[in-house]
Amino acid sequence: MSKHNGIFLSLILVGTVHLASAQEPQVIDRVAAMVGSNIILESEIEMQYAQYLAQGNKASEDFKCYILQQQLTQKLLAQQAVIDSIEVSEGEVDDNINSRLRYMSGQAGGQERLEQFLNRSLLQYKEEMRPSVYEQLKANKMQQNIVMNIDVTPLEVRRYFESLEADSLPYFNTEVEVGELVVYPQLTREEKQQFRDRAEELRQQVVDGSDFATIARLYSQDGGSAPYGGDLGFNTRDGFVKEFSAVAFRLKPGEISPVFESEFGFHFLEVLERRGEEVRTRHVLIQIKPTSASLARAKTHIDSIYKNVVDGKLDFYSAATLYSDNKETKYNGGMLLNMENQQSRTTLIPADKLDASVFTAIDTLQPGEYSRPAQFTDRTGKSGYRFTYLKSRTPPHQASLEMDFAKIKEAALQDKINRKLSEWFESRREVTFIDINEAYHNCEDLKIWLKDSDTAVAKL
Repeated sequence: MSKHNGIFLSLILVGTVHLASAQEPQVIDRVAAMVGSNIILESEIEMQYAQYLAQGNKASEDFKCYILQQQLTQKLLAQQAVIDSIEVSEGEVDDNINSRLRYMSGQAGGQERLEQFLNRSLLQYKEEMRPSVYEQLKANKMQQNIVMNIDVTPLEVRRYFESLEADSLPYFNTEVEVGELVVYPQLTREEKQQFRDRAEELRQQVVDGSDFATIARLYSQDGGSAPYGGDLGFNTRDGFVKEFSAVAFRLKPGEISPVFESEFGFHFLEVLERRGEEVRTRHVLIQIKPTSASLARAKTHIDSIYKNVVDGKLDFYSAATLYSDNKETKYNGGMLLNMENQQSRTTLIPADKLDASVFTAIDTLQPGEYSRPAQFTDRTGKSGYRFTYLKSRTPPHQASLEMDFAKIKEAALQDKINRKLSEWFESRREVTFIDINEAYHNCEDLKIWLKDSDTAVAKL
């Protein structure tokens, strides 16, 4: 596993493998392996391997071994899921497929180009994906069931740490705990009116006969959908913000909505198709830009909050919870989370992983200090003001229980989970018919799957 990019594989398994099939009409139709009564075809491995190469990776026979290993694992888990009556709903399958298709459409440059590349409609492709996605989701649920109750005690953490060789202990660079309090400008109804009027003007052009897709390409300020005529594809209710969803699921195909407001600005939309609990829409978005007056009000507001925090009249965590407009951090007392480590939700972040503007703001601060409020633009292009709080700065060091207990606990837990999964797979392999084509018998990744030579079938 360490030899290969696990994130990449999670993208290509089941979902994007068919991309290669659109360009590789000649498929090797041979059995690569059997797990119980389930067959893994050589063509499945070749298609995934072709996609791996298409991503610019170097040719590697080892990666084929890794693909087969993942397929074997998935089949074994899915078979047990059937025995244990683990269910996956149609909605779960639809949500997963829709997510994959959104990613693939983005990679291909839109739905039309993706359909041209696949040489089939997305509806047809979605149905082709369904059995494989269903199996993968069952396998995922089965694996979660196996490890769901596993935890580690402080004593187990200590024993795990003491079992590590001194020269294998990780070295951590500078880490910081950083909070931020953000205030975005709030416009009055009068200040917003110019943006609503612009959306109304464009909507009227469509009602009067202008082509919706052309208007969206020329004027919509949603950079993700404008190049594709505003088309957002099929989505469930959960795929939209609540204001958009309320409008989209009220209309019939062909109907154009009134102008409405969401957190992104003013929209109007058209429903293109309805299919069960999904709707395909296209829209035009006019973003609400801050006025100089609204920016001035935001600056006055954050300056007041900053003064109360610095003067000790209000602690930072309470101030962020009460006043910050950053929904991602305000309910965490304003503290940023290490997004590379979402399971443990740690606030310790490597300094070199910080956003450049945040790093600049805290670079000269001492723990416990605050940067002065300054204007900034977030990753969505929204302007506002913020000040940052440096809670702690940990110097570079080799791992220790005292300084890195949370990280070591996570590693100890993962080690325990891996051992549990290894035991489970070993027990299932012993009672499950598994036959791997002789062409893969030299794969290091597959050694544990191969039976002793006196019980293995020589060839498929």
